[in-house]
Amino acid sequence: MSNHKLGHMEDEKKSNIAVSKVILVGNPNVGKSVIFSHLTGRYVTVSNYPGTTVEVTEGKAALKHQNYLIIDTPGTNSLVPMSEDEKVTRDILLSEKADVIVQVADAKNLRRTLLLTLQIAETGIPSILNLNMLDEARSRGISIDVKRLSQIIGVEVIETIAVQGRGIDHLMDSLDKSRIPGLPIEYSAPIENGIHDLLPLIPCSNITKRSVALMILSGDKTLGKWLQKKLSKEEVKMIEEIVQRVQKQYPQPLSFIISKERARQVEDIISQVYLEREATKTSISQTLGRLSMNSIWGIPILLLVLYLTYQFVGKFGAGICVDFMETVIFGKFINVWSTKIVNYAIPIKIIRDFLVGEYGLITMALTYGLAIVFPIVTTFFIAFGILEDSGYLPRLAVMVDKIFKGMGLNGKAVLPMILGLGCDTMATLTTRILGTKKERIIVTLLLALGVPCSAQLGVILGMIATLSPLAIFIWSGTVLGVMILVGYLAAKVIPGERSDFILELPPLRAPRISNILIKTFARLEWYIKEIIPIFILATAFLFVFDKLKLLALIRKITSPIVVGFLNLPSKATDAFLVGFLRRDYGAAGLFALAKSGQMDSVQIIVSLVTITLFVPCVANTFIIIKERGLKVALSIVAFIFPFAFLVGGILNLVLRISGVSL
Repeated sequence: MSNHKLGHMEDEKKSNIAVSKVILVGNPNVGKSVIFSHLTGRYVTVSNYPGTTVEVTEGKAALKHQNYLIIDTPGTNSLVPMSEDEKVTRDILLSEKADVIVQVADAKNLRRTLLLTLQIAETGIPSILNLNMLDEARSRGISIDVKRLSQIIGVEVIETIAVQGRGIDHLMDSLDKSRIPGLPIEYSAPIENGIHDLLPLIPCSNITKRSVALMILSGDKTLGKWLQKKLSKEEVKMIEEIVQRVQKQYPQPLSFIISKERARQVEDIISQVYLEREATKTSISQTLGRLSMNSIWGIPILLLVLYLTYQFVGKFGAGICVDFMETVIFGKFINVWSTKIVNYAIPIKIIRDFLVGEYGLITMALTYGLAIVFPIVTTFFIAFGILEDSGYLPRLAVMVDKIFKGMGLNGKAVLPMILGLGCDTMATLTTRILGTKKERIIVTLLLALGVPCSAQLGVILGMIATLSPLAIFIWSGTVLGVMILVGYLAAKVIPGERSDFILELPPLRAPRISNILIKTFARLEWYIKEIIPIFILATAFLFVFDKLKLLALIRKITSPIVVGFLNLPSKATDAFLVGFLRRDYGAAGLFALAKSGQMDSVQIIVSLVTITLFVPCVANTFIIIKERGLKVALSIVAFIFPFAFLVGGILNLVLRISGVSL
């Protein structure tokens, strides 16, 4: 960026330059994180907000004679939180002494933007409005009178196209021109009277007392603990009485009345600044975007997406790339030379076995982790990044909404499940976007039951690629059928209601190669740091069990199930055993058995269905405990473990009796 020195600053205590705190606030999917990346460069820190699992990113930037600490908050639609993400954003504004709020907004959705702008204006913090995605607004024939908008709300309004880096210089230069918004809203008399009565009782914070009073009148229950810490019981009771007194003067909830009066103000502003002309033409992306949500045309588009993903991940990644890594890189070089070096340099047999034996760290752990799984997850992360960056995933959520209704969910539930194809652990955290406790429990169950993570899915696609199309249909049909059945039954058993389906749709666009590469490298870094050590631990676990003769004992004990009921080789027990640590490692073990010719086609399908439906990995189990509680986590594991073997056994019997050729 010209004239800007972005990046890591010197220690603030050693610098004479003042540091200003800038907080980025905005609705979800407005490009806030891209703006943050442009402003801060590489030097950022990511940490959980205290007492939550919500991540908050901080970075530093320097401009002329001013240093900035920039905080990227979770996306929010309101300062009266409806989710943990929104609560974190509100709490940051409440507790952090912000010098500037930069509201990042979607230029083509001014109505939703201004509803949040009014609430930010009420905080009394100097602000800037950043209208992002200007290119998309123009493509839809939308034009905004920026000068007039700036005059009305009383702050700088900056236009940007963040993905292209356009307007970022102007935004950075404007940080020292922020002003307190001059946009007072006069509410109806009973509400204004209620605000007046609340002001003397509200404790001081980093936002105006009027802003807090409106949050309280809007029914913000999350402020309860904060008020109890700051006020006496009598004062808290007086606040509750004032809210009740104001509420009695309206037939509808106060939150509805306040939102309605804000919406009226927004419509007045829009009438002065908003122009929408007929777009010159309907683009191919707009047509595809509509078709991908259509209940009829959306299905062949989904099938095409799945087919291309299968060809890239299953054929290219799990076939060509794995063969090269396993046969050439490891088979002819790494394993051969490491075995020679270890046998020559280390006289102690048990140490040699630990490094290059049947359960060796090099010959098994690194071979599985780097030769088999790494090429697969690389191609999967690339494919997932393309789907993510293109804007297709939210449209898939719209298309499957009707299917999810039968499971007590709505289409938004498909987003955590798709994220589960990357990592079930992280996907379980994202169930917070779902509106009710019932929905969060059901999706957590389905994630743990039948959504394979990227590494596991890649291995599965690699194994199925050697079989007929019928095998793919049987595996996917069985897993999907089981998930729909379990979801339907869970919706009947678990009390509660489904929430309304409200989802912002980003435009369908061509993915940017730079974005995909950045995301892919970040995920691969996570894989190397987090997953490879677990592969090593699991191999050491098998090595110890083998030397203590416990593996043979476990195989004997589980033989009636694994060998008898599932009709699998006894060594498949090893895969299920380490599956407790990592399901993808268990799948890699099955991959090795299949490739060495120790399983026929029916055994491959049965083993894959069983390992797909197998218990969640240790990391995911801990997250389930943290998010849903110990009782729910134990119930999920206790259900899944026998259920997976039951489904696998039934499938084995059906395939054997029917004599299906795969």
